[in-house]
Amino acid sequence: MGNSSFDFGMIGLGTMGRNLLLNVADHGMAAIGFDKDSSKIKLLESSATPGTRVKGAGSLAEMIELLKPPRKIMMLVPAGPVVDAVINELLPLLEPGDIIIDGGNSHYTDTLNRIRFLQDKKIHFTGMGVSGGEHGARTGPSIMPGGDAEAWKQLKPILEAIAAKVNDEPCVAYMGKDAAGHYVKMVHNGIEYAIMQLISETYDILKRGVELNNDELHAVFKKWNEGEMKSFLLEITANIFLQKDDITGNRLADMILDKAGSKGTGKWTSQDAMNLPVAVPTIDMAVAMRDISSYKEERLAAAALFNPTIKIIRSDREKLTRQLHDALYFATVICYAQGLAMLHKASVELKMSIPLQDVVRIWRGGCIIRSSLLETFTAAFKKNNQLSNILLNKKIAGLVKKKQGALRKIIQQGSHAGIPVAGLMSALGYFDAYCSERMPTNLIQAQRDYFGAHTYQRVDREGSFHTDWDDNDLIK
Repeated sequence: MGNSSFDFGMIGLGTMGRNLLLNVADHGMAAIGFDKDSSKIKLLESSATPGTRVKGAGSLAEMIELLKPPRKIMMLVPAGPVVDAVINELLPLLEPGDIIIDGGNSHYTDTLNRIRFLQDKKIHFTGMGVSGGEHGARTGPSIMPGGDAEAWKQLKPILEAIAAKVNDEPCVAYMGKDAAGHYVKMVHNGIEYAIMQLISETYDILKRGVELNNDELHAVFKKWNEGEMKSFLLEITANIFLQKDDITGNRLADMILDKAGSKGTGKWTSQDAMNLPVAVPTIDMAVAMRDISSYKEERLAAAALFNPTIKIIRSDREKLTRQLHDALYFATVICYAQGLAMLHKASVELKMSIPLQDVVRIWRGGCIIRSSLLETFTAAFKKNNQLSNILLNKKIAGLVKKKQGALRKIIQQGSHAGIPVAGLMSALGYFDAYCSERMPTNLIQAQRDYFGAHTYQRVDREGSFHTDWDDNDLIK
């Protein structure tokens, strides 16, 4: 133990792990990392900022030996069995009080199991979401740790140092009990899926419906990013249209196949929302549209069979662009509303005590879904930290009221042109249903009771009721 002089250890030195560890070192802490790939260890050491203390360990045992107690060890390895394998390798080397952090996109139920498994061994385990990509990892990500409150106290100075800063506030906070950190990151990614889907639909209308070229597309998204919708995703979208393809010299966006991959976090968000239950239809639709995109051969066959044509939208281009801006703004607010409502519900149902005010505050910087809108949401939760849905905040309600007409018009025009706008439609459908004083589900109750005797509730008295739906009693 006499040689123990390193403050923070990292297992897994891929792009994210390496950059996060270098970030730790850049903030004055001694950082040590391990990877089974020796080339990644060499890259870690060669990438270190001059004057910082960074070391690559030749083995897990060496890394553990060189860490100060209580040891703080982070894993950035693929979610699933690899995480458990690393934990099992670590256990014989650790002592009570040591801290293991899983910074990958693990499913929260796996995190719960690992917490319970390690509790008996007196090892702290923290499931922690990290958002910001490789650049954010190096310069300041949004960090979402949860679970072990004692571990959070130990980790707080390090995480606050390396996190992104907004108004000098670090974009990291304790996300709640048990697997709250990974749960919040899961929903973050679900919102990310939904906003990306909405942006892609807006792009499709401008590209195929209005026939804008890439320079014009760049100009539109750049202008939007300079206004009330300023966000990381709009910023990178504007940049994408200027990127040239090294192979053909064309714009790269036009050379990329229309099949979107995923790593499962969007699907997990949809699945868990159904289990709670809470409605997140725009996230659901974003997952579904990625799934449909993967059926490229079938889509080609269907296109040949049905021969769809895209009708050019002839309305005033400037007016249409303004409508698209407002439609995207409205639908983006709905994405956040769905995700945050899910976190509110999960916090209660799963007893995680997620502080939504802190969630939106730390999402303001570093993370993929950072947006100027999050300042408005932060103010809403400061006013009411038990807000079940941001649409119930008067200021936010006032903002979306002004935009809903534009979304309705864009959906009409997109649908008429033959351009799929399923994400935008789902956002409007959610809004209309959520704001409906009366929905047609009374008929669904009647149907369920008719065929399955499932009972129904009434508008005029409490309790559950069943009717014998006898044809002889029907009004003739």
